[in-house]
Amino acid sequence: MTTPPVGRRERKKAATRQAIADAALRLFLERGYDQVSIRDIADAADVSTTTVFKHFTGKEALVFDQDEDREAALIAAVRQRAAGQSIPDALRQHVLDSWLPIAAHPQMAEFTHLVETTPALRAYAERMWTRHTDALGAAIADEIGVDHDDLACGVLARFVLEIPALARGRQDRRAAVEAIFDILAHGWEPPGEPPAPRTGRGGAQGRSDGSPR
Repeated sequence: MTTPPVGRRERKKAATRQAIADAALRLFLERGYDQVSIRDIADAADVSTTTVFKHFTGKEALVFDQDEDREAALIAAVRQRAAGQSIPDALRQHVLDSWLPIAAHPQMAEFTHLVETTPALRAYAERMWTRHTDALGAAIADEIGVDHDDLACGVLARFVLEIPALARGRQDRRAAVEAIFDILAHGWEPPGEPPAPRTGRGGAQGRSDGSPR
């Protein structure tokens, strides 16, 4: 997980970056993504266009300004989990702690609409999702000592990163997240049927409860 900036210079840089991102999102929501230029954003944040590009690679990156921090937090959830905690349980807690507050933000619906109706942002979000999936899968693989292209690790990473989208429209998002992780941990069972008996699986990658560690 990223370390909060502590020095005066680092705090100032972080504040400038946040001010630029906040100004950009405000303008995008007010006018539409394609109607806002980098110059407009720089003026709104009271900085130069050069300063904007010092902090961000382009307009799309301004919308997803916490991209790197969220990827780092995903990896940290796996690598820095508590002793004895399984990888799926650590990721469950991470999603509950990090995504639920974001989903409850009053501007979340507007933000989602902005992304989904803007082709450039939708494409950027898909690339970001793929990159996060690869990074999470690699972190899981490292933890259990297998190759980065291990199928089980990639599948777990992909499903975990789909959970916010699957739970977003549910009235009780927490319950939806918990239910999806239960399916990941124990498998799918048809509604109304008694649960199947649990069977352990051996090998270096599994425990008796089926989780990676």
